[in-house]
Amino acid sequence: MSDEKIPTRDENAEPKTSGEATEEPDREKKVKVPKLYHNYISLAGGVIAVASLVCIVLLFLIELTSASDQPYLGILIYILGPAVMIFGLIVFAVGLLWERRRRRKMSLEEIAAYPILDLNGPKRRRAFIIFLIASFLFLFASAFGSFRAYEFTESVTFCGEVCHAVMKPEFVAYNASSHANVKCVECHVGGGAEWYLRSKFTGVRQLWGVITDNYNKPIQTPVHNMRPANDTCAKCHWGEKFYGDQLKVFNHYGYDENNSLNQTRMLIKVGGGNPETGQATGIHWHMNLGNEITYGHSDEKRQDITWVQMKNAKGEITQYTPNGAAVNSQQIEKSAKRKMDCIDCHNRPTHVYLSPNQALDDSLTANRIDLSLPFVKARASETLSKPYVTSDEALKSIASDLDSYYKTSHTELYANKRNAINSAIVEVQRIYSTYFFPEMKTDWRAHANNIGHFNAQGCFRCHNGNFASLEDKKIRNDCNICHTTLDQTSGGTRITSKAGEFQHPAKLGDLVNVQCATCHTGNTAFKHPLNLGDISKFECAECHQGNDFKKAVAK
Repeated sequence: MSDEKIPTRDENAEPKTSGEATEEPDREKKVKVPKLYHNYISLAGGVIAVASLVCIVLLFLIELTSASDQPYLGILIYILGPAVMIFGLIVFAVGLLWERRRRRKMSLEEIAAYPILDLNGPKRRRAFIIFLIASFLFLFASAFGSFRAYEFTESVTFCGEVCHAVMKPEFVAYNASSHANVKCVECHVGGGAEWYLRSKFTGVRQLWGVITDNYNKPIQTPVHNMRPANDTCAKCHWGEKFYGDQLKVFNHYGYDENNSLNQTRMLIKVGGGNPETGQATGIHWHMNLGNEITYGHSDEKRQDITWVQMKNAKGEITQYTPNGAAVNSQQIEKSAKRKMDCIDCHNRPTHVYLSPNQALDDSLTANRIDLSLPFVKARASETLSKPYVTSDEALKSIASDLDSYYKTSHTELYANKRNAINSAIVEVQRIYSTYFFPEMKTDWRAHANNIGHFNAQGCFRCHNGNFASLEDKKIRNDCNICHTTLDQTSGGTRITSKAGEFQHPAKLGDLVNVQCATCHTGNTAFKHPLNLGDISKFECAECHQGNDFKKAVAK
């Protein structure tokens, strides 16, 4: 046997692949070609991605430990942060491609070889495992972040507080409404990917308007691309159910020294929409499943109705025009039209802005303002109705006006009822902060409420006695169609009702057929239909005594 040793394999050495030379002593002497990511573009992209990831983690920890929701944190964590990180990764990849393209201009010996995936070598195996773990973590974080971003954009916080200055009126009024526990998207978006994408594309345009300070003040309503009411309202409200009559009590306080209560108790004929569950009468007759009502309008707010069309269950069509004028089918076809649904009457289901009158009536009824304070309704309504530039200016003026009035005009009461006066000031300031937004020019005058007809035309848009068909059918303006008056009291005196009709506390004389909203403008400083100037310091009954009104004014 020969004493020559047989060469053995080094177990720790990495196996050589077919692409590697078994013996190439000159290769070790060559300069090692750097990796593709060794360039300034990829370096910048990597820094951006890592920095944004660190920020996301830190902000996420801040959100977890924060006691209250911070809308801007949500924007940074789930939308802006991931967007910046993805941008950094894209820059990193662009750097790789750019570097690869640059090296193609070099000689073949200078071009770095593509990485070889050979898991037999421990070094490559560890690198591959690290790559898989990092990829899994990144995908998991991306999926979680995407879901949280989607969830956040569907939240009330995102809708109401991210664009704080613009959406403040809607957000504050929403929180004061009966729908405060219903998410914004339930009505403004609804279910389904189509409407979600449509709303987000619209949101991009609105976001650009906010960034460029190019948006309407106040925000324009109605929303013309709103989802149909059957896809939103009907998810909670059963339009087919017969509801019958509902008792409603209206409390109105006077501008006199005693803040006298005028109370009206009515049965509101809500009615139903489906003949199978009851007689289809009352207000919800408009939503009878057998009826289809379409109307035309000449303005964006749908307040000026130009014609009405009613199609019954048999398919019979009746068209109503002002004073029964002949119907021009071409004009009707070209005019702005809408099929009537819930939103045409319930046009302020959530974002309700009460007038000074109504807001103060509610506060006085709830005893949030002391009724024993003389002229408190008149003085509070007057200071609420003043024009202000900012909310801060309004709140200071309210406090100053009410305090100085009682201090100078009711000195003894001011000394004895300071707490009641201060409480009244706080309540009036709360009313202003809830329903008045001068920076956005938003209040009850900017957004008319079509329910009823007290401070806006509402029902009288159509039920004004002027619409008739060629067959001389009329859209009735009989009050008893929608409600029956049970009882009225004015200043402690009961007013008997005739056949369930409402009796005005003041004898209106020649103005008995004038629509309510003509005089009831929501505050004290209204313009009288006979152009009498500012008569806000007078009570209606001082002139309206049942005789001819014009003669009374002349005297």
